[in-house]
Amino acid sequence: MTGQSAAPIVLVHGAWHGSWCWSAVTPLLAAAGRAATAVDMEAHGMHAILPASALARPFDAAAFATERSPHAGVTLASAAALLVSQIEALGRPVVLVAHSMSGHVVSAAAQAAPALVERLVYVTGFMVPSNADAGAYIQSPENAGELIGPLVVADPGVVGAIRMDVRSPEPAYRAGLREALFGDVPEVLADAAIRQLSCDCPLGIPAGVTELTREAWGGIPRTYVRCSADRAILPALQDRFIAEADAAFPENPTRTVGLDTSHSPFLSQPDRVAAAILAA
Repeated sequence: MTGQSAAPIVLVHGAWHGSWCWSAVTPLLAAAGRAATAVDMEAHGMHAILPASALARPFDAAAFATERSPHAGVTLASAAALLVSQIEALGRPVVLVAHSMSGHVVSAAAQAAPALVERLVYVTGFMVPSNADAGAYIQSPENAGELIGPLVVADPGVVGAIRMDVRSPEPAYRAGLREALFGDVPEVLADAAIRQLSCDCPLGIPAGVTELTREAWGGIPRTYVRCSADRAILPALQDRFIAEADAAFPENPTRTVGLDTSHSPFLSQPDRVAAAILAA
């Protein structure tokens, strides 16, 4: 089913990103006759407010590592409420696509308003179980060796956010960003993407929890796009998300699609990401 009779597709980006990251995917969905829109999560994209120290010149690394985030008050619940309002504006149920940390927000939104969601698609996303926080999974044994942690430049408990110095001119740090987030993306394109990143992911998003019920989230068909070369959310952790969801809701098993990509397949293989979404 295509065109106006099919559910619109809503694309949600991950931490530090914005709706811009789906720019290579949305035309492919449109070419297939599907209405698609990408939205900005709370505190990200056009909603992002940078700490003053991020823009100060000369740059003061100590100030940047201690200044409280303008988005320290953002919570999982408030981010999910914004997403629900963005879906409601479309006036009909949608296919909701989540990348990375937005999976935690998408799950909360789908639990809160299941009638608005026809299907869930997690693209190497945090498909966290009921009453669990994403932060604990970041530090789980299945994710040992992930490459995001070494890039964090401030104590999240102090600044209220997971902060990266995305404007750093240091070659080694920038190489770390490329390897963690854009490992198989051409360097020029990866550098362009890094220039678009915001520095703060509010701590309240990964720290929040949602009770997932069989009547709501557990009853919505879901697809997981597993990225086997991901260095931010390792494949073993992606497998754990799938296994725990299927154990909790065995009557509604996860459909899995495999991609041999890094953390950002929407940039490295947008055609395959679009195909996976359309197949869902």
